[in-house]
Amino acid sequence: MRPRILIADDEPTIRKLLKLEFERAAFLVDLANDGNMALTLLQNVRYDAAVLDISMPVCDGLQVLRAIRQQGLPMIVVMMTAYGSVDAAVAAMKEGAYDFVTKPLNLDAVELVLKRALHTRNLETANQELTTRIQADSGLQKLLGRSAAMEHVFSIIRQVAPSKTTVLIEGESGTGKELVAQAIHSLSGRPENKFVAVNCAALSPQLLESELFGHEKGSFTGAGQRRIGRFEQADGGTIFLDEIGEIDAGTQVRLLRVLSERTIERVGSNASIPVNVRVIAATNKSLKKLVQEGKFREDLYFRLNVVHIQMPPLRDRREDIPLLATAFLKEFARENNKEFKPLSRDALEAVRNYQWPGNVRELRTAMEHGVVMSNSASIDLHHLPPQLQDTSPEAAPQERPEDNAPNTQNGLVPAGVLNLSLLERNAIQQALAQSNGNKTAAAHLLGISRRTLQRKLQDILHS
Repeated sequence: MRPRILIADDEPTIRKLLKLEFERAAFLVDLANDGNMALTLLQNVRYDAAVLDISMPVCDGLQVLRAIRQQGLPMIVVMMTAYGSVDAAVAAMKEGAYDFVTKPLNLDAVELVLKRALHTRNLETANQELTTRIQADSGLQKLLGRSAAMEHVFSIIRQVAPSKTTVLIEGESGTGKELVAQAIHSLSGRPENKFVAVNCAALSPQLLESELFGHEKGSFTGAGQRRIGRFEQADGGTIFLDEIGEIDAGTQVRLLRVLSERTIERVGSNASIPVNVRVIAATNKSLKKLVQEGKFREDLYFRLNVVHIQMPPLRDRREDIPLLATAFLKEFARENNKEFKPLSRDALEAVRNYQWPGNVRELRTAMEHGVVMSNSASIDLHHLPPQLQDTSPEAAPQERPEDNAPNTQNGLVPAGVLNLSLLERNAIQQALAQSNGNKTAAAHLLGISRRTLQRKLQDILHS
């Protein structure tokens, strides 16, 4: 894309010479015969750079430079001055000019200065973009996972974060809903502003209203002074409403007004206070089901559910378990001033096969237990919590019966039929059949990566 520059000088000969020189160098050039005309053009056209004469009638180059900086226009400014006005050019550089050239002009020198300035700006832009990408990646650093299910979550986070859209996160307890909310905030345009989290299930209806919206002195018994609510505290940032499905009907009405009008009223006051807050809500229940049961307002549900993120339970993303376990082991090894110890084979197998009703939160706690209890070179099965040491059938993952599962008699599997490899082969065949041979979709059904599925298929072919 050709750079567009603005040349402002009250001398027609200089304007003409500069226009010819820069057009020869493949620039798009606009001309202004004084500072006022330059300011008019700047209001209507986006420029990459401006070359301004310091001494112009009515409105000089310094005034134009100051206007450019005050408006925050992202452009390079080069000043032109006579030999006797170098001090003015130096002063211009202190106010944000990139460089200056002296008259009579050396056209090659002017072109060189401008090209160097634009090159510098392009490098700064590229560096800023790189920094942004790095920051974006760091915003997701606490959310670990390589499964298809988590990659889908990451994709939504990256897409929705730069907007101000309301987000609803649903998922079982311990799946990382608050981490998702924090990632969205970190990747937003307001990461330096507050992230305020409220557990809606932890407070009574009256206390929750006061917590969210604040209250005036004397508004209820115990209100000894004015209190600023969480919405006001989060102004300019993000408020995270956890367990949103637990709020009572009255609070639902007040929250609906906040979402529709972007104003709040403190308890005990009729004064409307505008708030600029992004709302992210989370629940371990199905809000849609609560609506059907008459326990949650449908209009509020639609206001909250602009963008929906469904967090997968850990049992549906088993390929992520070793990655998560290792990360937690390293974390707690550092916290306890211990050397990192890996899981033994038996321990890893137990971790992989456990159902994890408490999801990632339970896995994290289990790894902390293992780090603390281990006094050997690795973390063995007996170092883990008791529920992971239970090898009874009740503790094993519960598989859904399939059409081609082994025939049973009197509820018993015939001897020699309960073969792990055979069960795995049958599961793969069923997944491929359900997905019409699509390996990516089949891998998703199985809760493994496509690469893992491909490897298992090769093993089957050579077995």
